[in-house]
Amino acid sequence: MDPVIIVGAGPVGLTLALALARQEVPSVVLDEGPGKDEQRLARTVVLREDTAALVERLTGFPLAEAGFRWAGWRSMRRKQVTREITFGKDVTGAPDNAEELAAPLHIAQHALTAALRESIAHERLIKVAVDSRLDSIEQETSGVTAHTRGPKGTWWRGSYLVGCDGPRSTVRKLQDIRFPGRTAVERHAVAALRTELPWPGEALLHRTPPWRTSGPSAGEVTARPLADDTWRLDWLLPPGKDLVTPDLLVARIRETLAGWCGGSTPPYELLDTGVHTVHHRLARRWRVGRVFLAGDAAHLLGALGTQGLDESLRDADNLAWKLALAWHHGPHEALLDSYQVERRAIVASRLRAADQALPLLRGGGGLRAYVPGSARGHDALLTDGHLGRGPLGAPGAYADSPLAPPHAESESPVATAPGTPIVDVRVTAEDGSFVQLRERLGRGVLLVVLIAPGTGVWERKHWVTAGIMPRLAAAVTALPHAAELLVAESYPGAAAHTVLLVRPDGHLVTALSGVRPADLYAAAEATLGGPTKTEATAGRG
Repeated sequence: MDPVIIVGAGPVGLTLALALARQEVPSVVLDEGPGKDEQRLARTVVLREDTAALVERLTGFPLAEAGFRWAGWRSMRRKQVTREITFGKDVTGAPDNAEELAAPLHIAQHALTAALRESIAHERLIKVAVDSRLDSIEQETSGVTAHTRGPKGTWWRGSYLVGCDGPRSTVRKLQDIRFPGRTAVERHAVAALRTELPWPGEALLHRTPPWRTSGPSAGEVTARPLADDTWRLDWLLPPGKDLVTPDLLVARIRETLAGWCGGSTPPYELLDTGVHTVHHRLARRWRVGRVFLAGDAAHLLGALGTQGLDESLRDADNLAWKLALAWHHGPHEALLDSYQVERRAIVASRLRAADQALPLLRGGGGLRAYVPGSARGHDALLTDGHLGRGPLGAPGAYADSPLAPPHAESESPVATAPGTPIVDVRVTAEDGSFVQLRERLGRGVLLVVLIAPGTGVWERKHWVTAGIMPRLAAAVTALPHAAELLVAESYPGAAAHTVLLVRPDGHLVTALSGVRPADLYAAAEATLGGPTKTEATAGRG
């Protein structure tokens, strides 16, 4: 069968190629550039724990070696510290509601892309065609043909085509897909510099800083640490198209550093500068036949500290296992359609939340902006955006997915709601080894996890044939798709003998009380989009 054609060699396209390769699906990546990325420390990304783990699982490269995990977070308003968080510790302070917040990973985009390219260089199932600019797409019922121009212009034949080619997506334009939204909802002046600040390793959000500034007032400054005393500083710019001159930016740097360091500017080395403009847009369609959109080609977001690349990598993770099933077993329209339904709904919700919060946080919020305590609420909302929590930043739930199984009487509630990402607990694999649950994701198989207290104390051979294990193993073998049986000693909110069914991208399908072969089969079948036409016909026969 023909490979999947991926247009665009940014982080999303490269991640998708690796995710497909891990499921034995070949791909061709059309890179319109020379195959190298410009090193820009003013272009960085912040990844949540789940998306950082996705990239590390695909590349085998510990991203912390190229990036930096923050030690903590602090919010300030004028001269007052309004919130401090130490990552990995209790955030709420309530023993019965303890919340451990994993440290975000801050990494330069060129370093992230380099790690992906290095892994792809050793992958036999991925071909990267550099200097290949797409100019036409033709679809038939059996596949897709794409043409590229340039020194290596040629025709490419593929089973599917995915446009990961950014905000000005050629794929989107060739498919005549509208891309409505808002332009320049935020603008930031950006500087990357090396210096020492009073809170090493901690990110800072400073609203309404008390010092006088040159040029238009900077109502908000963010400082995000990288390795080796390197920092990315962002100044929120007022609405408009005022130019950020080099002199103005240097003045801002000196004034900000002096304000944070007791009145005198510490020594610093300016490494890179830029202007970051945030747009909010959402493509009307993410699928046209065998052509799909992902990442910035499908959506643009990023206001209020949120990270668009986080959502873009989740696009790749969601699409990869569905394309892999279609590639290996033939197209299943309901499964492929679910990509747009699930991912577009999540991004639309994120954009709505940001659009509702922007008037309050950026002015024009009416009387609500002056309610006592509103400033603290605003700071908390912005913190959630920056740290990937709440409606602005938390990973979305596929609660209304067309792949959700029908209700079963045997359902047993756990702390993870159906459709949301699973908690990364330790499990015992089929070979008896102890691994983290996330390590078993992304291989195109369903995961069935039995919660069995005490199994971690004994070797697997002592309990694998005891109790309900033989019945569960038989039920897993009979599922309509390949599945791996894992065992965990505990899972948040789960009773003993609870059985979890997990999708290949790590979202919980359902939790059942005990071994229920019929309910488990029905849930697995729904996860795959229901029976195919061939299976349904065979069933009627």
